Amino acid sequence: MINKVVGNADEAIDGIKDNMTLMLGGFGLCGIPENSIGALVKLGVTGLTCISNNAGVDDFGLGLLLQGRQIKKMVSSYVGENDEFERQMLSGELEVDLIPQGSLAERCRAGGAGIPAFFTPAGYGTEVAEGKEVREFNGKPHILESALTADFAIVKAWKGDTSGNLIYKGTARNFNPPMAMAGKITIAEVEELVEPGELDPNFIHTPGIFVQRIFQGEKYEKRIEQRTVRTRS
Repeated sequence: MINKVVGNADEAIDGIKDNMTLMLGGFGLCGIPENSIGALVKLGVTGLTCISNNAGVDDFGLGLLLQGRQIKKMVSSYVGENDEFERQMLSGELEVDLIPQGSLAERCRAGGAGIPAFFTPAGYGTEVAEGKEVREFNGKPHILESALTADFAIVKAWKGDTSGNLIYKGTARNFNPPMAMAGKITIAEVEELVEPGELDPNFIHTPGIFVQRIFQGEKYEKRIEQRTVRTRS
């Protein structure tokens, strides 16, 4: 049995170098690999292309890498909560590829499944379609989208075993499963690490075959982007 367990985030990101492409799971701040992002900040790698649904907030998540000018390009679908992201994009410091959210998810899934490209109606007639092949299916125009892969995919799961099998919890599942499939090397950080056989196979979301490194994270802040409460009547 291959030993996939590493001691911490610093060991997990070994081999990540300048100018690499990374996929990072999460939606907003939900299900992001907090420990791994912190380790990347300390490592100081630069010129990164980051594929992620969003760019975190100014002082948390991928926002920390943006603060340190470590990201060269963001491939995302939503970026509305990060003032520094907006500033860098408008000033031309940051290259941005905005993708419809469903297309982003499918491009990651296709990359993991070995499908090089697919046609989708999403984005037709907009800037998203510029320079892309258009074909008609069932009387409706579709644009050709290419699959996405990465040098490293970094995901966050609720539970995992030492063989790399992963279970995500609730909405923290989001982009993590398709991205876990699409990395040449996939790093998984989990809240609870158990021995093989302790996870119910009926509830495993990511099979261990896709995961090369796994570690148990610590001190998860799990911050909420915008907390909304109602007053008592």
